[in-house]
Amino acid sequence: MSDIEEKFPRSLWIRLIIYIAVGHVLAAFIWLLFEVGAQQQ
Repeated sequence: MSDIEEKFPRSLWIRLIIYIAVGHVLAAFIWLLFEVGAQQQ
């Protein structure tokens, strides 16, 4: 793990985690819209 941390700076890891989290939240929101739309019909 120390080799990976030397190649990538800490700020890059934080940014990557934020992007993944935001992507999952966005995907969950879109999925929720489809689920609500399916229930309406």
